[in-house]
Amino acid sequence: MQLYIIRHGQSTNNALADQWDRVFDPQLTDLGWRQAQTLAEHLARGIHPEQKIGSSEEDTGVRTVQGYGITRLFCSAMHRAMQTAQPIGTALKLNPEVWVDIHEVGGIFLQYRDERETVGYPGKTRTEILQEFPNYTLPDKITNQGWWDVNLGKEDWPSCQARAIRAAQQLRRWADSEERIAIVSHGGFIDSLVKALTNQLPGRNLAYHNFNTAMNRIDFLDNERIDIRYLNRVDHLPQELVS
Repeated sequence: MQLYIIRHGQSTNNALADQWDRVFDPQLTDLGWRQAQTLAEHLARGIHPEQKIGSSEEDTGVRTVQGYGITRLFCSAMHRAMQTAQPIGTALKLNPEVWVDIHEVGGIFLQYRDERETVGYPGKTRTEILQEFPNYTLPDKITNQGWWDVNLGKEDWPSCQARAIRAAQQLRRWADSEERIAIVSHGGFIDSLVKALTNQLPGRNLAYHNFNTAMNRIDFLDNERIDIRYLNRVDHLPQELVS
């Protein structure tokens, strides 16, 4: 199985000068939309960066390969990830599947400077999502009350690590398939997921950073062996779109 882990396009929160102006479920900026559309075109028709054919690295015969042959597309239930997946799904002729467990660390919340401190919000409801994204596949846990437990407020890092481990376990169960899976997720969660897939201890002493719409490719040779082909790749973006 080939896995492509992709960070969402630039969100309005990403572009803020003052982080106290954040909103709890931001949408893409105009730049973010341009990044997502450029990525979609690249995944569908761009020149594949790995062109080598043959059974060994010594075989130097190459050919031009266009597109990535993605067979399944997942995204988180956060608005910016669902928006990023929209042009990708259109370009690849795939219906995005919402995977709640790959949301950003913290969940849907806002931190205030007054006595409220941290407040949780439910996220988009099932009806709201299907009105905007009618062809998306939603899990049952997304209801018309939303998908985030407001009583949790802000998720802590250990809980994020647990989600990453669950996602890694699910991906390993698909390891023997011929699927080429793309998931649209978030910077903090991608860091946790890469560590979970590579059996690294969680912690802040090592961090994997991703630009907006950066691509990470990990090949599953079986359910225990993986190849990291590349991390934080953004050569599909012109320099003015990198953020």
